[in-house]
Parts: sequence; C-alpha cells; structure tokens
Amino acid sequence: MENLSIWCWFIPAVVGIVCALFGYLIGKSKNSPIDHTSEVNTLKDKNARLETDLAACKKQLSQKVELIVPDRPMAPIAAEEALLPFNAQAAKAALGRTVKRDDLKIVEGIGPKIQQLFNSYNIKTWKDLSETAVAKCQEVLDSGGAPYKIHDPASWPMQAKMAYEGKWKDLYKWQEEHKRGKL
Repeated sequence: MENLSIWCWFIPAVVGIVCALFGYLIGKSKNSPIDHTSEVNTLKDKNARLETDLAACKKQLSQKVELIVPDRPMAPIAAEEALLPFNAQAAKAALGRTVKRDDLKIVEGIGPKIQQLFNSYNIKTWKDLSETAVAKCQEVLDSGGAPYKIHDPASWPMQAKMAYEGKWKDLYKWQEEHKRGKL
C-alpha cells in the first residue's frame, strides 16, 4: 500500500515536469525573432517599381488629355471630349447648314439671347446642356424675365446630347418631327 501511495504522487509530478519542459520549449521557439528583412526588401523593390509605373501612366495620361481640336486650335480639352470629336461636315450634311462646335443655337428653341442666358450660368457647351436638368434650364429661363417664360426647355438637354454625340441625322429627324421644340 505504501508503494501505491508513492506512485500516486510520483507519476503526476513527472508528467507535470515533462509538460512544463515541452511548454517552455514550444513557447521559446514562438517568441524568437524571425528575420523578415528579405521579404521587406522584396516588397520595397516592388513598391518602387509600382511607383515608377504610376508616374509613367500619369505622364502618358496628361499627354493624351492635351489633345488639340481643329476647331479650337491650341486649346486643351478633356479626355471625354477627345473621345467624341466634332465633325462639321457631317453636321452640315445632315442639317443642311453650317454648324459651329458647341453652338447652343443648334437646339430647337434656343436663340442668341437664350444662349447668352445659359452662358451666364456657365452652360456653354452641348455637353454642359446635355447634363443640365430640365428644372435648371427652366430656372435659367426664369432668370431672364417674363419674355423667356413662354419657352419649354423639356427637350433641350436631349437635343444637346444628340449634338454632343454627333448624332446629326437623329437630331434632324427629331427636330423635323417636333417643330418648335415641343415633345
């Protein structure tokens, strides 16, 4: 019975010591510093290459944005305008009259005085007008006083968009079907 009592204390003590030793060794190996300098250097090199590529892309983009339009010599234009060139010959062929780039008077219902009103609100191009809400167009007209309140600008942004996109035949057809700019 005495031997059994010693083993009851001895076995758990040995198991505890062995577990403590393993725990110490495992904990020590996880806390040791790992050398990441090669990974850091690789990432720094990759970052430098990406920054160089980004600078080259920005330079290339700035060169593309400053395109020259024949109708407006030496005037840099936005990248979106470069995608939608103005073709005066196609406009003249479809509409039967000479058309200047961004002439708001091409829109049925807009004359010189209304164009001046829109210009005072910084709406100077077909693109500007095509992106203007009808309510804003009405506000511009209302600012001109009673003589301008009789005009209906509901179709003006749509007509301006056709002109901006160079859809001259569609614009001509629409204007023929809707005399006086009425929808």
